[in-house]
Amino acid sequence: MTRAAVVMGGSAGSLGVFDAVLGALPEDYALLLVLHLPADDAGSFALHLAQVSRLPVVEPCDKQRIEGRHVYTAPANYHMLVERGGHVALSVDERVNWSRPSIDVLFESAAGAWGRELVAVILSGANADGAMGLLAVKAAGGHTLAQDPAGAASPLMPLAAIKVGAVDEILSPEGIALRLIELANG
Repeated sequence: MTRAAVVMGGSAGSLGVFDAVLGALPEDYALLLVLHLPADDAGSFALHLAQVSRLPVVEPCDKQRIEGRHVYTAPANYHMLVERGGHVALSVDERVNWSRPSIDVLFESAAGAWGRELVAVILSGANADGAMGLLAVKAAGGHTLAQDPAGAASPLMPLAAIKVGAVDEILSPEGIALRLIELANG
């Protein structure tokens, strides 16, 4: 089965993993990424990723249409959601797991929009954000991956997802990139 999109989330220690995965990915996906950012970040995450990605990297506007072969990064201090019909929604609702943007918010909304056509990936981080979102993706029939906590700079985020039973596969950063390529090829 071809996958429509990949959602990835991370926090402390995950920037290098985002780089490694994006640098190896095929150009078949729409990718939506959340990194816990300081509220005053001025797009530096998107600018950084643009240097390592072969795909265009976009910090989206509210109601922007999601296109395949693009990378979308949640802007600082906004939750990024996926609306049915394939548009981004940005929200300044309350923080979730002390975070805005929240990984759970993105993953849960993407699960509702794409269901079985979604792959969700949780990376290194120092809280439980993403665990409930991965559970929603799994319940919707999507495929879930977690960075191996043994190699994560901050293992709490992948461990939380594993603990609640939300993870289909536990992989190294290189393994995540290879698995996403396999899933893209059906």
